[in-house]
Amino acid sequence: MCHDCDAEGAYPNVLNRRGLLCCVSAVAGLAALGASARPAQAAPPSGLSADDALGLLRQGNRTFMEGKPYDGLTDSVRRREIAQSQHPIAAIIACSDSRYPPEVVFNQGLGELFIVRNAGNTLDPIALGSIEYAVSRLGVPLIMVLGHERCGAVEAAVSLVETGEEFPGAITAVVEPIVPAVLKAATMPGDLVDNAVRENIRRVVSRLKDDRPLLQEPLAAGRLKIVGARYDLDRGEVSIIIA
Repeated sequence: MCHDCDAEGAYPNVLNRRGLLCCVSAVAGLAALGASARPAQAAPPSGLSADDALGLLRQGNRTFMEGKPYDGLTDSVRRREIAQSQHPIAAIIACSDSRYPPEVVFNQGLGELFIVRNAGNTLDPIALGSIEYAVSRLGVPLIMVLGHERCGAVEAAVSLVETGEEFPGAITAVVEPIVPAVLKAATMPGDLVDNAVRENIRRVVSRLKDDRPLLQEPLAAGRLKIVGARYDLDRGEVSIIIA
């Protein structure tokens, strides 16, 4: 048991949520002692594997689906624990849609998720750089591309393809990266929007796996996993669609 847990007597002999995170922080602190010699693609400071991290997200999503009270750690103790450094268990590329905040959907608290959000969960230079930072500097073991049912950005891309509809301001620039997914989905049986949502997720996952040099080494070494998932707005369920 780490010194802080033992000294405060808060979590003796109990592997609860805070006790686990406290011990993870202690491990990360020891790893940081050698930070100056650490390679750019660091091993996960949390000590969690990608499968461990994915398991925690799945467990948190089950808690959310069951309607249990949100218990992500957001209190002053947790705030002080992470004030000087962060060791998130996963990086998530999600849509900006207000109906599925990842921390709530996965029952996670402060410092547990590194989240990049934009309309349509697409990759622009800022999103790419943010994810590369999470992997190369924070050592996250898992990247999840998280799209969702009835995505408005995907619906707009469908409208652009089918009718040539123009959008005001910078909205078209947001929608255009989704157009290739719509064109591919148009060749598939079933609902065009939902097929395009799924195809858009797959395309982003593929791009992260194939085109990003900073991600190749940890992927090859087994320190990183990239998955694609879809959130069901009606059920609250996150389903993995590509791993």
